[in-house]
Amino acid sequence: MKLKIKKESVYTYEGKVSFSPHHARIFPRIDLSVKVESIHFETQSGADVQFRQDLFDNHIAYCFYPEMSETLPFRVELDLEVKEKNPFHFLLESHALHVPPQYTEDELAILAPYLAPVTRCKLPAPLAPSGPRPTVETILNFNHWIFDNIEYEARPHGMPLTPEETLKKACGSCRDFAALLTESLRQNGVAARLVSGFVWEGDKPESEKRASSAMHLWVEACLPGAGWIGMDPTNGVLADHHFVATAVGRRHDDVAPISGAYYSSTPSASSIATSISVEKIV
Repeated sequence: MKLKIKKESVYTYEGKVSFSPHHARIFPRIDLSVKVESIHFETQSGADVQFRQDLFDNHIAYCFYPEMSETLPFRVELDLEVKEKNPFHFLLESHALHVPPQYTEDELAILAPYLAPVTRCKLPAPLAPSGPRPTVETILNFNHWIFDNIEYEARPHGMPLTPEETLKKACGSCRDFAALLTESLRQNGVAARLVSGFVWEGDKPESEKRASSAMHLWVEACLPGAGWIGMDPTNGVLADHHFVATAVGRRHDDVAPISGAYYSSTPSASSIATSISVEKIV
């Protein structure tokens, strides 16, 4: 299928401010199932934009701003061809058939940062570590338990809640769902990372859409034999061809769509207006 994605974020300030370099992580990652037919990116006129890959192989626009301004825009338009993807089309290696996987020394050398829990919060029994369990059944149960027991709330901006806060409130945004699943997987010995990107939610009624009206956050678990498997606890599904990843990382800061700072000699409040559309063309 073909997707047209448009994203615009405009930051507005009370007066003219200066800017640190900003990083935009809003471009599709290299993926054999995603072909980029066209891409158009805009930011402040006069900016020096340098396209690079970071430590996680995310494609990033490094933007340098020589002039002060009262606004800072970021716009991207993507035309993509996306091949159908069955998220269950994999065979696990023998040492990954049960949770926790028995990662090899070579695997652990790479995956160690993705195995370290962030908070060590007390997890409810369905998510807590226990004896060895079948891998696929276990990670699906984690994904569905969070979907079934945490109520979704739209919160477009701000850092994620801690897993403990999300469990206590029993509600959260996609950032909170993803942080809780990541913590649960890591405490159970499964390497996990965060993923941000775009999602096409088909013909769902607007009231049921949780992902396509804003940048979305989900999780990938590393399972030997399968590689990184996408899991979306916000919608209770595995990530298929409807998901277009733009960044992966260990922490929320690693996958933030836009990051940077502004400076002013006097206090200057800021606001942001964001719009996103993800449309199926063919």
